[in-house]
Amino acid sequence: MNAIKLKNKEFINEKFNYNMNLKKRKIMNKIFHSILLASISLIILILIALFSDVFKKGISHVNVDFFLNYTSRIASKSGIRASILGSLWVNILTLLIAFPLGLGSAIYLEEYAPKNKLTNIIQVNISNLAGVPSIVYGILGLSLFVRTFGFGRSILSASLTMALLILPIIIVSSREALKTVPKELKEASYALGATKWDTITGVIIPYAIPGILTGTILAVSRAIGEAAPLVVVGGAAGIWFSPKGIFDEFTTLPLQIYNWASKPQAEFQNVASAGILVLLIVLISINLVAILLRNKYQDRIKQ
Repeated sequence: MNAIKLKNKEFINEKFNYNMNLKKRKIMNKIFHSILLASISLIILILIALFSDVFKKGISHVNVDFFLNYTSRIASKSGIRASILGSLWVNILTLLIAFPLGLGSAIYLEEYAPKNKLTNIIQVNISNLAGVPSIVYGILGLSLFVRTFGFGRSILSASLTMALLILPIIIVSSREALKTVPKELKEASYALGATKWDTITGVIIPYAIPGILTGTILAVSRAIGEAAPLVVVGGAAGIWFSPKGIFDEFTTLPLQIYNWASKPQAEFQNVASAGILVLLIVLISINLVAILLRNKYQDRIKQ
């Protein structure tokens, strides 16, 4: 009888402790949830405050003349024509250089490279390069493309430098996309007599293309917003002509914004805000395109 009472008492104690622990865990869960909610709310409020300030200062300058005019010593006559054209030249050429190299490297590392220490070292270093500060790529571009190869402070030097900057991102994102291809699909292709190259071009790349395109577009959007490497490579603060070739001098939208923001006159601060608005719209549009492309190709694969 005493033994039964003792067991009942131990059971009641265990249940009480379990309920207490459960209550404590629920309280801790609520506290942690509240901290996370407060953190994300604070970040959103800061972003809204910054965007509201930029919008109030810059919206009055965003008009047709702002897109058609070159930069000027008079704030009200300043525009982004040269910087928009320069951004197009630099980033399109960057994409043409970086995308085939990045995709080819990712395919080689995933499908052809032997699984040994050397390959592992290469993969780790490529991942580490994605986190190197952009100014380092600018110094490399200045030394290699501007001075050693003699391309000068041109669009070509800037594009090659920006290609180096985004190449690790494209390789890493493409590799991750290629890893998502089911093994059964590859084996089915080989079973039908397809060669390795046929399987890569006919099965692997079409299946992985949503991830590859998304990673590439996000990498290009980073290149569009970068200013530090281009300052080192020799991007001009002001250009009063439209670039016609890859060996012309250039400026880009982030460089132009940096130049206006560094001026002491309050009017140029407002013009810089207008440039930031345009840059934000461009970046948001690129990210939307990435999402639409991903969804479109994912739907096609499901069908």
